[in-house]
Amino acid sequence: MLGNGKREMGPDSRQSHQERGFAARLSLFYGAIFLLIGFHLPYFPVWLAWRGLSPGEIGIILSAPLAVRIVITPIISFTADRAGDRRLALILLAWGALGALSLFTLASGFFAILAIAILAALFWTSIMPVTEAIAMDGVRRSGHDYGRMRLWGSLTFIAASFAGGIALQSFDAPAVLWLMIAAAGSIVVAAYLLPRPVGKGRLRAATSQPEIHVKDAVLLVRQPLFLVFLAAASLVQASHGVYYAFGTIHWQSLNISPGIIGLLWAVGVIAEILLFMFSRRAVAALGTVNLIVLAALAGMLRWTITAFSPPLWVLFPIQVLHALSFGAAHLGAVHFISQAIPEKSSATAQGLYSACAGGIAMGAVILASGPLYEALGGYAYLAMTALSLVSLAGALILARRWQGGKLMTAR
Repeated sequence: MLGNGKREMGPDSRQSHQERGFAARLSLFYGAIFLLIGFHLPYFPVWLAWRGLSPGEIGIILSAPLAVRIVITPIISFTADRAGDRRLALILLAWGALGALSLFTLASGFFAILAIAILAALFWTSIMPVTEAIAMDGVRRSGHDYGRMRLWGSLTFIAASFAGGIALQSFDAPAVLWLMIAAAGSIVVAAYLLPRPVGKGRLRAATSQPEIHVKDAVLLVRQPLFLVFLAAASLVQASHGVYYAFGTIHWQSLNISPGIIGLLWAVGVIAEILLFMFSRRAVAALGTVNLIVLAALAGMLRWTITAFSPPLWVLFPIQVLHALSFGAAHLGAVHFISQAIPEKSSATAQGLYSACAGGIAMGAVILASGPLYEALGGYAYLAMTALSLVSLAGALILARRWQGGKLMTAR
C-alpha cells in the first residue's frame, strides 16, 4: 500500500486492466478495417473508371489482390507468428497500406495503377488474418466474445457504404480515394491502440509460449483434416462469387431500383451483425464444424432460389441467409482454427485460410463468374449451389473425423 493510501498497481492488476480493454481495442480496430472496406468495395471501381480505365482493366486491378493474397498472406502471417509480436506486424502493415494507397494520388495510366494496387495488396491483404489471430487469442485466454468484437466491422461497413455514396454524389469520384486514404489512416491509429502482446521484453522469460518454425508451418499444411477444413470453409465462402460480382447487375436486370438494391445488400449485412451479437451462444450450441455445415446448407438454399429470379418479397428473406452462408461459415472457421491449431501457429493458419478462401477459391470463382453469367444469366447461381454442396460434403467429413483436439502438438 502506498503512503497516500492508494493501492499500488502490480503486474496482475495491469494485466487485468489490459484484458478489460482488449475487446474495446479489437472492436475499434475491426471498425477501422471495415471503414476502408466499406469505401473500397463499392466505390473504388468508380474511381478507376473516372481515371479512364476500361472494364477489362478494372477487372484485372480488382483481382490482383486476390492473387497476391495466395502467396504473401501466409508468409506474412507466419512471420508474425515467428516474431511473436502480432501488434507490431499490424502497425507495420497499416503504415504500408496507408503509404501505398497514398501513391494512387500520383498514379496515371493502367500499369502505374496496377503496380500500386499490387503494392497495396502486399500490406493490406495480411491485416485481417493477423487480426483474427489476436482476437482468437483473447477468446482463448480470457473468454472474450469474438462475434461482439467483429460485428463493429460490419457496422462500420454499412456506415461507410452510405457515407461513400453521399460523398460520391456530392463531390464526384475523386472523393473516393481521399476517403480510402483517411480510413487507412484510422487503421494506423487503431493499430497503435491494440493491446501489447504477453511475453515480450522482460516478460518473455516468464512465459512458456513456444516459437514457431518453418517445419511447423509445413506440418500444418500436411494435416489431412486441416486441408479438409480449408476446402469446406473456402468453397462455401467462394460460393458468394457470383453474388459479389454480378448481384447488383442481375437485380438491375430485374428492374429493381438502386435504392431497393441497396436495402437488399444492407439486409444481408444486418443479419450477419445479429448473428455476431449472439456468436458465443451459437458456437456453444452448435459447435464450430456444425456452423460450417449449416453455412453450406444455407448456401445451397440461397443460391438455388436466387438462380430462378424470385419476386422481391422472396429476395428479402433470402438475403437474411447471408447470416448463415457467410457469417456462420466465418465464425465456424475462426473458432475451428482457435480450437484445432496451437496458439503459436494460429496466425499462420488464419493466413492459409485467408489465402485459400479469399485468394485461390474466391479468385477462381470470380474469374469464372463472368463467362458463367454471360452464358447463363441468373442461372449462374446454380454453380454456386454446386460449390455449397461440395463444401457440405467436406464439412460432414470433418464433423465425423475431428474429435475436438489439436491437429498439431505444440512443442
